[in-house]
Amino acid sequence: MNLGGILDNTVAKYGGRTALVSGETRRTYAELDDRAGRLAGALLNQGLKPGDRVALLSHNTDYFVESYLALTRVGMVAVPVNFRLVGPEIVFILENSQAKALIHGPEFTGVLDGIREHLQTVRLFLCPGSPVGGAALDYEDFLQGGAYTPTSSQIGEDDTCQIIYTSGTTGKPKGAVLTHRNILWNAVNIIHGRDDDAGQVAIIVGPLHHSAPLNHHLTVQLALGGTCILAVKFEPQMVLECIERERVTTISGSPAMYNLLLRHPGADKYDTTSVTKCTVGADRLSVATKKEIMAFFPNIDGLYDIYGCTEVSPVATILKGRDCLRKDGSIGRAVVFSEVRVFDENDREAPVGQVGEIVCRGPNVMPRYHDDPEATAKALRKGWLHTGDLAYMDEEGFFFFVDRKKDMIVSGGENIYPREVEEVLATHPDILEAAMVAMPDPTWGESARVFVVTMPGKKLSSQEVIEFCKQNLASYKKPKRVDFVDELPRNASGKVLKRQLRDITF
Repeated sequence: MNLGGILDNTVAKYGGRTALVSGETRRTYAELDDRAGRLAGALLNQGLKPGDRVALLSHNTDYFVESYLALTRVGMVAVPVNFRLVGPEIVFILENSQAKALIHGPEFTGVLDGIREHLQTVRLFLCPGSPVGGAALDYEDFLQGGAYTPTSSQIGEDDTCQIIYTSGTTGKPKGAVLTHRNILWNAVNIIHGRDDDAGQVAIIVGPLHHSAPLNHHLTVQLALGGTCILAVKFEPQMVLECIERERVTTISGSPAMYNLLLRHPGADKYDTTSVTKCTVGADRLSVATKKEIMAFFPNIDGLYDIYGCTEVSPVATILKGRDCLRKDGSIGRAVVFSEVRVFDENDREAPVGQVGEIVCRGPNVMPRYHDDPEATAKALRKGWLHTGDLAYMDEEGFFFFVDRKKDMIVSGGENIYPREVEEVLATHPDILEAAMVAMPDPTWGESARVFVVTMPGKKLSSQEVIEFCKQNLASYKKPKRVDFVDELPRNASGKVLKRQLRDITF
């Protein structure tokens, strides 16, 4: 089976159900299948063939989803591009992936005009509303000119389905090659681990160029005949209105998203009783915030906490809602069809309670990075994917995330895990969020620097923050420097960009 078979199965069972809601546009599963089939036929008529890479540069839109499904059914490889990137970064991804076609939103025409001369491999541009004679063909005219093409039975599970570029927080982005097998097994793992049912109504807030929204939030709903409401961007009022109007049952997002939702003026005036499932990922939620969310969505049974990375398609562990308070701080157990372990520095399994690196293997793990054998060899060793994340496992098999390996601070021979300090600071009533990074120290090698965002209308001094840490942590873990900022820099998936924080000078 290939990923195109998911849509085939759903159309056969739920053809008349609403599959997508994108602005004013609504598509049933039968309509979505017809349009994806026509677009696939039109792409083949242009001489594109299985294995060719096609880039997608768009916000969350109906044509992004149609394009992606068109590619999967005929064996072309989708290359989602982060729409927050600037021209040279987009050039890198298009050239590195050797994309032969680019389907993009009209809002990116200006950026593309500035880099077009640097694009050597892209020979077909498609854009909704593109004028006759423009650099791109009009998406709708192009689609309507194609003959409906069914899912190819020649596309196997080991064929490449996607190349998703990592966020590049540590340097040049790497293209994780994900196969149809990876995506299918990831969907099975999520459905089992998150107790998903058929016919859910999900609002998809995270950008589909990321693995989690694409392979978790979207794919699972398509497999189960759910309705996907596509949010172009996160706006608290829009999300609240959508939940009430569409009777949304499922919502997923980062802790930052939930915090903004809860603190939006008048949030309590909206009817949120339809929501029965909330998923969180990308960062830790405090117990207090979890309880706030559970009160705000009175019909959820706790929050599902998801851990993973692009290279595992992207889910490795899930903490079920019923365990979210009992196992506070845990990222859950390994998903059913994947192995997850904690290895020490000698690549041996660490004993219960000992911090080490999270490693994974299974049918959801990528086979390689695109055109990067050195990075592949570093990440995939002896059959295990090394994530670069630090964690420990308890006696019940629950994993507890400690920090990114690269974020650990070594000060005077002592290991400081920024996440531990950040979680303590999150309990301060006047602190909204905090992020800790290393800074050079002539005496200790490294020392800790923390960036703090205070609650609206609240003020703190650096000494007050340091004293709060001393009261709750060993003295060596306290920050040496405290900087107050209006917000923390984040990537599109909600993760704090600590590389940017390290570069900030005041």
